[in-house]
Amino acid sequence: MLLPAGDYDTLRSQFRWDIPETYNIAGAVSDAWAGTDPGRLAIRQILDNGSRRDWSHLELNRTANRLANAFQAKGVKPGDRVALLLPQIPQTAIAHIAAYKAGAIAVPLASLFGLEALRYRLSDAGAKVLITDTAGLEKLAEIRDDLPELQLVVSVDGAADGALAFDDLLSAASDQFETLTGSPDTPALMIYTSGTTGQPKGVLHGHRVLLGHMPGIELSQNFLGQPGDLLWTPADWAWAGGLLNALFPALCLGVPVVCHASRKFDPEFAFHLLERQGIRNAFIPPTALKMLRSVPSPASRFELHWRSVGSAGEALGRETYDWFAGEFGFPINEFYGQTECNAVLGSAAALGVSRAGAIGKATPGHVVAIVDDAGRALPPDTLGQIAIRRPDPVMFLRYWNKPEETAEKFVGDWMITGDQGMIDADGYIRFIGRDDDIITSASYRIGPGEIEDCLLKHPSVALAAAIGKPDPLRTEIVKAYVVLKPGESGGETLKQEIRTFVRERLSAHEYPREIEFVRSLPMTTTGKIIRRDLRDRAEAET
Repeated sequence: MLLPAGDYDTLRSQFRWDIPETYNIAGAVSDAWAGTDPGRLAIRQILDNGSRRDWSHLELNRTANRLANAFQAKGVKPGDRVALLLPQIPQTAIAHIAAYKAGAIAVPLASLFGLEALRYRLSDAGAKVLITDTAGLEKLAEIRDDLPELQLVVSVDGAADGALAFDDLLSAASDQFETLTGSPDTPALMIYTSGTTGQPKGVLHGHRVLLGHMPGIELSQNFLGQPGDLLWTPADWAWAGGLLNALFPALCLGVPVVCHASRKFDPEFAFHLLERQGIRNAFIPPTALKMLRSVPSPASRFELHWRSVGSAGEALGRETYDWFAGEFGFPINEFYGQTECNAVLGSAAALGVSRAGAIGKATPGHVVAIVDDAGRALPPDTLGQIAIRRPDPVMFLRYWNKPEETAEKFVGDWMITGDQGMIDADGYIRFIGRDDDIITSASYRIGPGEIEDCLLKHPSVALAAAIGKPDPLRTEIVKAYVVLKPGESGGETLKQEIRTFVRERLSAHEYPREIEFVRSLPMTTTGKIIRRDLRDRAEAET
């Protein structure tokens, strides 16, 4: 979507959105290439034994066609929710494309989610279909009775009790399918994000969300789509970062994507993968970049071919920015957004837009400002809210079944992010912090409400509060302050038991790495926990 330009100001001034009257993500990322360049490499899967499996655009498209036909045969209608509980494998991309083709709404779910997290999201979304693997089936078995709307379960690992085999569904279906067309606002994708209170919210996006991402992702990859480009990200494709900052934009531009289903980020393996596959472009969240620093002398040890690295999800920080540029000879392109409205600020070293400690300038096509509580734009070097003006193609449609929360996200025509920042005279925006209780840990945005609800289910816990404690690697770790029930005595054994309890029910990134037993929690007169006091206490400890 970006036209060639030699400088940022020209690029921004000449940019115009081209949003068609009808649009489907599947048409852009799959149908178009299967029709014009069918043999073009789409996805390269790296298996654990080191071998690889290449998928052309034609094979990817025909497989998605089969699954779309199978969906229709099983009664999936436009607007039905299709949940995907899968790791970074080609079948994840195929399931997304098939869902869009059939007019369904894809609901990606992280494989590391525990029972409580899955039960809530599947129930709240009213998922009709779930596509998963053996690990997902084991979790589902314990909660399926609580999901009356779930009618079809499919396993990529073969048939099992209550689950059909993915390959069997495909073999019985035709590889020809006419993608359903609708308006760019037709719902396509719902990603759950967490807030400061209550349960996670389903962020509903229309098909236009991909178009809205394109300028920001092209910019952050120094004009992605150059001859020889090959992209990889360690980010889970269930996260907006892996899905919309990497997979779909690359496929849309005809850039092949390397995937590997890793359960844990291994920095040494990452460098070997980058070297062996000749990867040229990468989206690497800040925490992963910080972990890469543990590998000694990577620039001299590995023959790397990359020409661009984008990073987002949390503040990168000057130290990591400087280390990377010094080690590899070019800067990281940091960019910014939220699940609700992503890639609206960015950097591009290719245009000279790069500054340590800043999250970039407004991406072409997006209007971003620092505003006060009344929605008034503030002058440079003044602290305020980072806000994005609507209408904007990348902006969410609404929160699922939460009209009041949707309305609260806006002040006039400004979508308020809840993040505080400052803009300088050159247009660079610096992230200062948040004005809510979101915990940012290893690129995940975690709401304390879900953690506290889980903690309260432990038989020894009477009251709990979760906050983010500063951490040099993960930005923040989850710390829980716990009031025990009468008669309970705290100790390291109980702390570990509570950690395991939460980890098994929520996910590996949400459990409290630190627990402190306290006699009481600071409260307002209306009974709300004053987390600010607890955050101040945790910050003082560091």
